[in-house]
Amino acid sequence: MLLTWSIFCKFGTIIAINVIMRKIGYIFLLTVLVSVNSMAQEINWVSLEEAVVLQKKNPKKIMMDAYTSWCGPCKLLDKRTFHNQDVADYVNKYYYAVKFNAEGNEEITFNSKTYTNPNYDSAKANKRNSPHQLSSYFSIRSYPTIVFISEKGELIFPLIGYKTPQQLELYLKMFKEDEHLDLKTQEAFNDYYTAFKPEFQQ
Repeated sequence: MLLTWSIFCKFGTIIAINVIMRKIGYIFLLTVLVSVNSMAQEINWVSLEEAVVLQKKNPKKIMMDAYTSWCGPCKLLDKRTFHNQDVADYVNKYYYAVKFNAEGNEEITFNSKTYTNPNYDSAKANKRNSPHQLSSYFSIRSYPTIVFISEKGELIFPLIGYKTPQQLELYLKMFKEDEHLDLKTQEAFNDYYTAFKPEFQQ
């Protein structure tokens, strides 16, 4: 009887170990798949200075996300739009992507001029702070603002507010193809907007 019980326990232990190992394997596989998926949805963010250097080697427009640490819609834009697979793939292929803390204390050189935030208050690092000089240069007055910059370092357009993947898609494709140059009036833009067929998944 003891021998039978001993054999049963050993056999049961082996089965339990196999079940546990199989579950660990599934968890590991799931973790790898989620990690790969997350990596695939990451935009390749660089600094503005790095983007300008890259433009000289391979001309592309710049898409700059001007955000602040306290801005809720900025966090939503990052989470829901910039982590969208279609947005990330398109931006990585056709743009240089820059993140810019519009109320930060970073020293940034752009078009041979250095911009700072002389009124920055470190005690307000996670609260409303003074605007960075570069914010004024790019006419950033609210957050988030997505700033589009040409291959020559010229401001194309500051796009204000949270945008869904499909809303951003229109501007990404319009500026990439320079179609905005033909839209001289509000009516022309309205026609373009109405005719546009989004392809990005929401």
